[in-house]
Amino acid sequence: MLRVLAVASAALGPRAAGQVRTMASYQLLVPPPEVLRKPLSVPKRLLLGPGPSNLAPRVVAAGSLQMIGHMHKEMFQIMDDIKEGIKYVFQTKNPLTLAISGSGHSALEAALINVLEPGDSFLVGTNGIWGLRAADIGERIGARVHPMNKDPGGYYTLQEVEEGLAQHKPTLLFLTHGESSSGVLQPLDGYGELCHRYNCLLLVDSVASLGGTPIYMDQQEIDILYTGSQKVLNSPPGTSLISFSDKARNKIYSRKTKPCSFYLDMKWLAKFWDCGDKPRSYHHTTPVISLFSLRESLAIIAEEGLENSWKKHQEATTYLQGRLQELGLQLFVKDPALRLPTVTTVAIPAGYDWKDIVSYLMDHFNIEITGGLGPSVGKVLRIGLLGCNATRENVDLVVNALKEALQRCPRNKL
Repeated sequence: MLRVLAVASAALGPRAAGQVRTMASYQLLVPPPEVLRKPLSVPKRLLLGPGPSNLAPRVVAAGSLQMIGHMHKEMFQIMDDIKEGIKYVFQTKNPLTLAISGSGHSALEAALINVLEPGDSFLVGTNGIWGLRAADIGERIGARVHPMNKDPGGYYTLQEVEEGLAQHKPTLLFLTHGESSSGVLQPLDGYGELCHRYNCLLLVDSVASLGGTPIYMDQQEIDILYTGSQKVLNSPPGTSLISFSDKARNKIYSRKTKPCSFYLDMKWLAKFWDCGDKPRSYHHTTPVISLFSLRESLAIIAEEGLENSWKKHQEATTYLQGRLQELGLQLFVKDPALRLPTVTTVAIPAGYDWKDIVSYLMDHFNIEITGGLGPSVGKVLRIGLLGCNATRENVDLVVNALKEALQRCPRNKL
C-alpha cells in the first residue's frame, strides 16, 4: 500500500503528493452507528394535539412521488398551483403570495425582517406564546417593541388596539388569530381598517386557525397573513404560506436597509416564486417533496370548500366541548364566541398532574394531546381537531380515553 502511495505521490507532484500523504495519515475514529442498521420504525398514533396533525392519505401518496429538479418547468407549475391555492384559502388577490421553505416560525420571521427596520415602532399583542415570539424577533431586528400584555385567555378589543396605535404610532401591529397556547380566537373585523387609519400595517398569525374558522384577508384589510402546513392542511411540517398586501409590499420595496436575512429576503423570494414582473430566478433549493404534499393539501381543501371546512371544524369542536363538560371538565376560554374551533383548551382538573394525563393517553391509547405552552404551561390541556382529524369518531375516542385517564391517574386530594 505504501509503495502504491509513493508511486502516486511521484506522479502527482509535490502539492498532490502532500494531499495523498495527508489522507493516508488519518483513520476513521467513528464506526458506522449500529442503530442505523435497524429498519426505521414509526408508531401509528392519532395526533389530537395542537399540531402537527395526521397526514391525509392523498398527502402521504403525494409525498412518496419521485424527485424532480427544483428548477424544472414542471416544478414551476406546481409552485404556481400552490400560489393559487394559498390565494383561495387566504381569500386574497395579492400578487405577492407564496410558500416559504420552513415552518410557521420562518414565515413570522420573513414578515418581520422584511417589513421592520431598526428603530421602527412595533406593537405586539402578547396574550400567548406567539406574541412573545414576535416581540423577541422584533427586538433582535432592532425595532422599538411595545407589548400589549395579557394573561392567557385574553384577547384585544378595538379600543385597546386604538389606544396602542395612538400612543406608540407603530409601523406594524401583530395579532394572533388562533392562539393555540390558550385556545383563544382573536376577532379580526375592523382591526385592519383601524390600523390603516393610523398608517400602520396589520400582521396576523393564522397558523392554528386557517381552514378551521373564517378569515378573509382582503376584506378584513389584513396586510400580512401567514400559516403553517402541519395544522388543518394535514401536510408535513416544514413549509409555510404567506401573503403581503400592496401596502406591505410597498413598505418592503421602499426600505432603506437590506433585510438581515438573505434566505428570507422577500425581494428574492418574489422573483423565485414569479410574484411580479421580473423574470423568475434561482434563490434556494426548495423542499420539492414537501411542496408536492402542500399542493395536494391545498387541492383537498379546495375540493371540500372553505365554508364546508369551517362548518366541519365548528361542529366537531362543539361536540367535543359538550362531551368534555359531561366529564365535569371546565373549558379554559369562558366565552364560546372566543373559543378557537381547532384547538380546545381545558383547565387542568384539581389534584391532577397534567403530565400524567397526557402520558396515560399516549401509553394506553396511542393518542396525543398536550399540556400548555409558554404562559399556559401548567394551566391547560390542549386537544386539537385539525383537518381530517376533525370528526365525531375522534372526539369519542379521545373523550373515552380521558375518562379512563381521570379514573386511573393519581390524584392529590389535598
